[in-house]
Amino acid sequence: MASTSRTRRGRGRGRGRGSGSSSLPPPPSTLPLIIEEFFIVVCEDPLVKKKLPNKFADYLHGQEPAKVYLRAADCGPRLWTVEVLFDGQGRMYLDKGWEKFAIAHGVDFGWFLHFKYEGDDVLTVKVFDGTMCRRYYYSDEDTDDESDDDVKPCIHPL
Repeated sequence: MASTSRTRRGRGRGRGRGSGSSSLPPPPSTLPLIIEEFFIVVCEDPLVKKKLPNKFADYLHGQEPAKVYLRAADCGPRLWTVEVLFDGQGRMYLDKGWEKFAIAHGVDFGWFLHFKYEGDDVLTVKVFDGTMCRRYYYSDEDTDDESDDDVKPCIHPL
């Protein structure tokens, strides 16, 4: 009798038969489009403006920011102000300010950059080098990037 009650308690759990159709997610066509993560591969000069995916630009349609704030994932609270350029044809670019971020983080040709949109025009960036290994940075600076005169790099420990 004890084994029968254990069997009954185990039935109906999970996503197998008996769990009902209400546990199934809605079809993809009915889900809202949320683009919060994307990547780019640096295929040209790492210091020139960078094109972001069209789907991300579409996601921001009607709320196009004049600038975004980049934060290296492991480089403290420092924010890098980068102007955004929209070309009128649905394409979005990281423009003025990108070069400083790229220099400070040593971004180079063939690198892989993973972006996560945090809202409030903030993008957190994870940097992967040419070996496809993630670079970890640290910084002793706790202030926002307000100066155009200096580029204080985040430091990549060896």
